Amino acid sequence: MSSYQVIARKYRPQRFADVVGQDHVTTTLANAIRAGRIAHAYLFCGPRGTGKTTLARIFAKALNCTGGPNPDFDENDPRIREITEGRSLDVLEIDGASNNGVEQVRELRDTVRFAPANGKFKIYIIDEVHMLTVAAFNALLKTLEEPPPHVKFLFATTDPEKVLPTILSRCQRFDLRRIPSALIVRQLASIASTEGVEVDDAALDAIARGAEGGMRDAQSTLDQLISFCGNRIVESDVLSMFGLAGRSQLRGLAGSILAADSEAVLRELDGFAKGGKDLGRLLGDLLSHFRNLLLLVVSRGDRSLLEVGDDEFRILTEQSQGLDADTLTRILEVLSTAEGRLRDAASKRIFLEVSLLRAVQARDAMPLDTVLRQLRAIRDGLPLPTRSAEPAPPSRPTSPPSTTPPTAPRPTAPPTPEPAPAPLPAKPAAAPTPVVSIPSTPVAPPPTLPTPPATPAPNPTPTPIPSVAPGAPMPTDAQATWELLLAALTPADLMLRSTLPRCTPVSLFRGTLRIRHPENDLLDTPRNVATLKARLLSATGFAVDVAFEVGPHMAHQDELLPPPPPPKPATEPKPATPAVGTDPKPAKSGTPTPAPAPMLLSKDEFIKDPAIRAALEIFKGQIVEVRPPGA
Repeated sequence: MSSYQVIARKYRPQRFADVVGQDHVTTTLANAIRAGRIAHAYLFCGPRGTGKTTLARIFAKALNCTGGPNPDFDENDPRIREITEGRSLDVLEIDGASNNGVEQVRELRDTVRFAPANGKFKIYIIDEVHMLTVAAFNALLKTLEEPPPHVKFLFATTDPEKVLPTILSRCQRFDLRRIPSALIVRQLASIASTEGVEVDDAALDAIARGAEGGMRDAQSTLDQLISFCGNRIVESDVLSMFGLAGRSQLRGLAGSILAADSEAVLRELDGFAKGGKDLGRLLGDLLSHFRNLLLLVVSRGDRSLLEVGDDEFRILTEQSQGLDADTLTRILEVLSTAEGRLRDAASKRIFLEVSLLRAVQARDAMPLDTVLRQLRAIRDGLPLPTRSAEPAPPSRPTSPPSTTPPTAPRPTAPPTPEPAPAPLPAKPAAAPTPVVSIPSTPVAPPPTLPTPPATPAPNPTPTPIPSVAPGAPMPTDAQATWELLLAALTPADLMLRSTLPRCTPVSLFRGTLRIRHPENDLLDTPRNVATLKARLLSATGFAVDVAFEVGPHMAHQDELLPPPPPPKPATEPKPATPAVGTDPKPAKSGTPTPAPAPMLLSKDEFIKDPAIRAALEIFKGQIVEVRPPGA
């Protein structure tokens, strides 16, 4: 009775055509043999169980077969049988882990000079070559660079980074890949059929997942399951052996994360932990599941990017409905970060629970760039941007402004209960600019001109500024006009009330008030300009234009501005602003003009601002405290 042979050895590939999943290597080697372009040294790299040593042996058979080299050798050739059974004197297999010293390499170097006994080449197969010491590598270096014509070196390693660069540069390198799960399932099904064992498709899929791309590991697992289960193997047997979660369980956990059901996520994870599942493997399988969903969404259903069966592809397609790439990317970022840190966690279960809850939160999170775009849209009064494949944000309490230019008249209601100013004819270009006094209170339009009735509209866009009648006087005192502008701001102008006190009036010339503001205040927007024009019109009675410039406070501008009036007690009435024609004392050079104190709003006034209400509704926020600028 012959001795038992394990499946991994019994079904080991004996020809290039038998190797599974490494076509890029087998094709290259076969073509090199046919073309007579055979190098003196080869290096086979790759994960365990992918066929490195097997390919080295098949290559040795093709080189030393009768009448060779020949990639299509006869398996019944006596020389091939000697190599297969390990009896060949011309093919020497050396374990680099146990023969890694310089003395062993020197002995090998001495035997290289002898001619082969039967075959055409003397072939040295060194497995786990990265285990050789530096001294051993250096002893092999000269022989490897210029070996005799009849010598070939075949190296195999799982860690090519540990091989000296001087060795790597003298070898033709072949990187073996992890074998796709579909190919492993097909090979295991063939082996099971030959062995007379019935294995469920789900069980084969679980074996392939547990092997992680290694054919030898998959065959060893099948051998063990046959011993454990007999002639009938089901998925539960494989899951209990590997500590894996079933496909249906993974889909349930992924569905709970996508549904943002934190309680269901924790309950399912508790079931996995009590069932003895490997939590590290569970996290890896969950990552693979979300990766498949992401590829399916991005490729719009292209199956060629996935390594799944028909049933799994159908279920993934159903679960991907309504999902977008941004959501899946955020979840994958959380899970991939957790996978790298799980190994060092003191309590893997607690760490995984927290990580899955973070994944649930990432489901509804909003990317930072989207937040910034929506904040800019709120600031500028533009329609809010929406993300693809997601519901639009909640409707804002105010409609976006029309695309009509700010200077075009529109029948809109003013944002405050003030009466609408009367339109005046345009001012001629040659009209002189007389010096007049600016009153401290808003001046009503001339009574002789008719006032058009205000038309209510849902959009609180500031009323456009009409032009000034011919010969009408214009203000020239920048500081006095600036103070009137600050006093005319309403509670609805929340952003302007908090930002303008940090700005400085530069000049008021030909009906244009120039305002200098810090670079990060972002005041120069069409909406802000239109609002300031409306407030200047209501405060002064004149159509004053507004222009912004960016820059710090400069010393020379104090010569353009009169000093502000001294502060008065709160009980005394505020005196009227002095006439523009007066000649106030200029401020001392280098002394900055103090800005008006910022206006502090109550929380109720603050929340009335339409932009603030929109931001609170979109980002689900709440107002905790209202502070003045700079506090």
